[in-house]
Amino acid sequence: MPSGELTKEPLALSISDALNRALTNNLGVLLTEENIDRAQGARWRALSGLLPNVNSHITEARQVVNLAAFGFPLPAGIPAIVGPFNTFDARVSLSQAILDFRAKNDSRAESHNLEAAKYDYRSARDLVVLVATVSYAQALASSARVDAAQAQVETAQALFSQATDLKQSGIVAGIDVLRAELQLLTARQRTTAARNELEKAKLQLARLVGLPLGQSFTLATELAPVNIPEMTLEQAVERAYRTRPDYLAALERIKAAEAAKEAANGETLPSVRVNANYGVLGLSVADAHSTYTVAGTVDIPIFQGGRARGRKLEADTELRRRRTDADDLKGAIYYEVRTALLDLQTGNEQLEVATRGRMLAASELTQARDRFAAGVAGNIEVVQAQGAVTLADDQYISALFTTSLAKGSLVRAVGIAEETAREIFGGLR
Repeated sequence: MPSGELTKEPLALSISDALNRALTNNLGVLLTEENIDRAQGARWRALSGLLPNVNSHITEARQVVNLAAFGFPLPAGIPAIVGPFNTFDARVSLSQAILDFRAKNDSRAESHNLEAAKYDYRSARDLVVLVATVSYAQALASSARVDAAQAQVETAQALFSQATDLKQSGIVAGIDVLRAELQLLTARQRTTAARNELEKAKLQLARLVGLPLGQSFTLATELAPVNIPEMTLEQAVERAYRTRPDYLAALERIKAAEAAKEAANGETLPSVRVNANYGVLGLSVADAHSTYTVAGTVDIPIFQGGRARGRKLEADTELRRRRTDADDLKGAIYYEVRTALLDLQTGNEQLEVATRGRMLAASELTQARDRFAAGVAGNIEVVQAQGAVTLADDQYISALFTTSLAKGSLVRAVGIAEETAREIFGGLR
């Protein structure tokens, strides 16, 4: 949801600013937060069956009554019509459940549903943190590709100028100039494409974190390796089962379904209530007198037309479904954690190789330029070395982004995405 005031000056957006905006404005978080309020309302509604219900009323009436209609035989000469007369009644009524298994278990079920909604909210925040971080990292990677492409343009421009000077000096042939010019044009095209990808990545980020429409911004955080706690597969899986909010929510929904099943069984059990009222009753306010009633009621269900049996069948089905969902999620968590660890291992190896390859490609380009300047080789070696540098830069940026994505997927799979982001970036609301 876009929010905030549009500014003319570009906004310097750091990773912590992006995360805070995403957690404040992203619709996924807002909707799950509303679900907490809805669950709280359902819990209070269920709890009302156990709490005292107090009502009051005031009645003033004028009546004419036919006693014969109520079965009162009157002697001859006494009229059956009584009235008109006034009645005034002001009364407070109280109803309190003493023993009600259905209401008790309905309240327990809604309490577990409320806890599940809170875990859903935490899960939504974790997901938004992951997606916002990945989107920011993607924009950073696109920005790094723009910088690399621009550096390649500058290098190609220098090589083109060098080839032109050497041709004028008669050291190299004209084809070397053509190769250098073609390489320069290719580098410029690559820069244009990289800038386009950067702008699209920034648009996606702005949409995700809820920046004002049309707000220009710059990325205030550099693309760099991020350290996370090292853990084995067993440690990661065990921690995920303890901390994953969506899994904890699934367990709470199992408890809610179990309580709902007990509530369905409670429909066939006796319930005990106390009903009482106190007030004043009379022909008018002036001559009203105090009256009260206290009554205890034992309600014993005998036959309810199959309603209790139907509710039991529904509760059993819901309980089986919740257990199946939790088992499925438990298996999915294991595979998510294992996949993230494999991706992280591969990403670290790729990053190590890409870092070394980047250094070698830069050294190869330097040597090729020196050989070309000395006239001992044509610039085809330089063009090939330039291509190697371009590929090495792209592989390094991709490896860095892939490693960051794998780390984000791992902390999300373990259920500590927001916690980890808070420790690394700080300042999260």
